[in-house]
Amino acid sequence: MLTSNICTSCLDRGNTRQWINLLNRIDLYMDDRSQKQPCAATTRRSRVITRIAMMLALAAVCALIVGCTSSADSKQQKAQAAAPRAVSVAIAPVQKQDVPVYLTGLGAVTAFNTANIKSRVDGQIMRVNFREGQNVKAGESLIEIDPRPYQALLDQMQAQLYRDQAQLRDAKLNLDRYTTLIPSGSIAQQQVDTQKALADQLEGTVRTDQAQIETAKLNIVYCHITAPFNGRVGLRQVDPGNIIHAADTNPMLILTQLQPIAVIFTLPEDVLPNVSKHMQSGTLEVDAFSRDDQTKLATGKLQTIDNEIDPTTGTAKLKAVFSNTDNQLWPNQFVNANLLLETRKNSTVLPTAAILRGPQGTFVYAVNPDKTVQDKVVTVSLTQGDTTVITAGVNPGDTVVTDGQDKLQRGSRIEPRATTPVSAPTSGRSVSPVHGAGTPPSGAPAPASGTSSGTSSGTSGS
Repeated sequence: MLTSNICTSCLDRGNTRQWINLLNRIDLYMDDRSQKQPCAATTRRSRVITRIAMMLALAAVCALIVGCTSSADSKQQKAQAAAPRAVSVAIAPVQKQDVPVYLTGLGAVTAFNTANIKSRVDGQIMRVNFREGQNVKAGESLIEIDPRPYQALLDQMQAQLYRDQAQLRDAKLNLDRYTTLIPSGSIAQQQVDTQKALADQLEGTVRTDQAQIETAKLNIVYCHITAPFNGRVGLRQVDPGNIIHAADTNPMLILTQLQPIAVIFTLPEDVLPNVSKHMQSGTLEVDAFSRDDQTKLATGKLQTIDNEIDPTTGTAKLKAVFSNTDNQLWPNQFVNANLLLETRKNSTVLPTAAILRGPQGTFVYAVNPDKTVQDKVVTVSLTQGDTTVITAGVNPGDTVVTDGQDKLQRGSRIEPRATTPVSAPTSGRSVSPVHGAGTPPSGAPAPASGTSSGTSSGTSGS
């Protein structure tokens, strides 16, 4: 009965109060026994021995209980380890939004107008009227060359003209007199004809003098060099006092027009029909990005397509014009030109990272309401940067896995760690098919008839 109480007490509670109650029972039992013992010493000895035996039995029972409990806990842990664990993944919603379609080409900035300013006359530079890097307007004076030699030549030509005009007047007067004498027979016809030829000769001399005067005046104009258009002056090559000649090969300065400015970029020949078709509908917008394709420099308009294709590269040149009011573009600067071909309205989009590709086509892992995943074959229309346009397979409002797909299979339980919003691309990226990673799980459905993994670059918008 005492052993039964011990086991029951250990199995039921196992707390301190039960242990104390159990020991009190043992003391009472020993007190009852001691009343029946004839000797006090024998009573104390028996009491100690009995109590020690009870304590040993109690310790053995407790050790058994602890062993049983540890074994049960170990089995429970193994059972939990054997159960499937949830996979931590990143997810994102499928959305419907407008997607701009860009064509990207490598380009270089070209000044809209460039002039190598040279002298058209010989002479000494008297004055330089510009500063290096100055913005000048058309007709503004840049350099003045000594005009005095050409002014003297002009005066000489004018004097010679005055003399020849006097001779011409005299010849014409004589011709008129001779002509009036012909009816009376007082003068020979030959003399009249000779006088007429002299008058015509002097007429030619006067015209020559007038042409020389115009040349002298033009040379004086050339002495005052002005800006042919609005632009920015570069570094000057001459200083006041230098003698320059019209035959000099080096220019005195270079003037470039930066506002507006042009960008020449190339695109594959396959996209030209599509670009030409959209040009007929209106002016196409072009964005110029920095070399690292991270900073947007300016926005302009597509002006024209070159009239031939480069056979060595299979590309054609296109020219875009930018206002460049903030001087973000400079001649010979390398840029990435992004041509906005069209904007697809109300497209079903999801992050490109969600797209996987395998032998059976492109697919995604869609998240079910019970936090399990289901592989779904999707039809990709185009990829625009980090955004992919889907035409079939998923619907707006669905949720797809964007990271951690390598640990998933059909029916796997997941634990979402973040939701990545899908945003329309703001910078241009070339249109290209999706190239996902990974392989579909066993039993993934085969692509439907007509499933496409993407469209050719630039032709998806037609």
